[in-house]
Amino acid sequence: MKVTGYRSLVTTHDWGRPVGDVNGIIQDGITEVPVLLLETDGGLTGVGLGQHADVARVFRAVEGKDPRAVTAIYDAMLSQVFKSGHAGATFGAIAAVDMALWDLKAKMADEPLWRTLGALDRFITGYASGLCHGLSDDEFAAHYQSWGDRGFSSAKVKGGANLTRDIERLKTVRDIMSKNSAHPGLMLDVNEAWNAKQAIRHLHEIEMQLDLTWIEEPVRRWDAAGLANVSKACRAAVASGENLTGLDQYAPLFEAGALDVVQTGSVWGITHFLRVALAAHSRNLPISPVGYDANPVAHAAAAIPNLIGIEVQDWKWPAGLSVDQSVESGGIRLGDRPGLGIEVNEAELEPKAGDGWAATEGPHCRPPQAGLQLAPTGHIQK
Repeated sequence: MKVTGYRSLVTTHDWGRPVGDVNGIIQDGITEVPVLLLETDGGLTGVGLGQHADVARVFRAVEGKDPRAVTAIYDAMLSQVFKSGHAGATFGAIAAVDMALWDLKAKMADEPLWRTLGALDRFITGYASGLCHGLSDDEFAAHYQSWGDRGFSSAKVKGGANLTRDIERLKTVRDIMSKNSAHPGLMLDVNEAWNAKQAIRHLHEIEMQLDLTWIEEPVRRWDAAGLANVSKACRAAVASGENLTGLDQYAPLFEAGALDVVQTGSVWGITHFLRVALAAHSRNLPISPVGYDANPVAHAAAAIPNLIGIEVQDWKWPAGLSVDQSVESGGIRLGDRPGLGIEVNEAELEPKAGDGWAATEGPHCRPPQAGLQLAPTGHIQK
């Protein structure tokens, strides 16, 4: 069987609530979900999700290839764009193709991808994540109550703009999740809003009142020294890595001892996740993939030895996608449908425009006249 072509589609995910973080909120709760269909001469179609505007740049390395050679094709795509750069939109395109190839590989074996990758158990422990920065206090509590009702005992809160608000929201989640665990897991994600000194000061205040499992992206993704200093100064683990594209970008963070929990973005594909997971495992570090629509990386997460949990952002699917998995009992239960378990009904896709994920405000978008600020607006100074 050979890859013969591709088609690019788009649908939307209606979250039913505002979603976002300190860098920006999508008020209408509608986000775009690009869908890549990889066609073959054997009648099977592979499905990949995520932004893939640069797919034409890499497809020359894919066309005519046997999908079962997915890891070799992955390296061929990277080589194809070596001179002109592989990060950003190009890495997203490589990832979408990579997902579709893994989908095809498992479909050719007539088994779910988690089985192809060698997993023993179809269930993956997760933590709840509501992309909750734009919710009112009442909406916030009601939303996380719904996660508690689904058996979750760990949750992540989006924060970074106001320390008092962050602490109160962490306490609210702790109280909700306590019905499922005497010691619920609490994570705070500030999406790179702080610098190292701010992070250390704010975490000291948080840790006087709460047992924080991890602080996520406390400083900029490339700040290896800053991440390492935060890790040394607090009890909580430091988690980061979702925006890194390739093992080369993890190297300075590993060398600096900057990561306690290694993260990858689901939008960067399955091969990337597997390679980062192995690199983390060789350093005795756990890994946790960041969530995305339909949880395509969950199949790979089920097959690695050092998973600490997967981020679960919703239990509903984008329009026109049927996904063979369920969100229950505090995690994801994968099904038996071959491949990723994602079927696309093109007649039901809804490619209407939403506000998009582009940030128009946030802690790193300050007007020049603002002058020197020691912390993002709204932070309590200590």
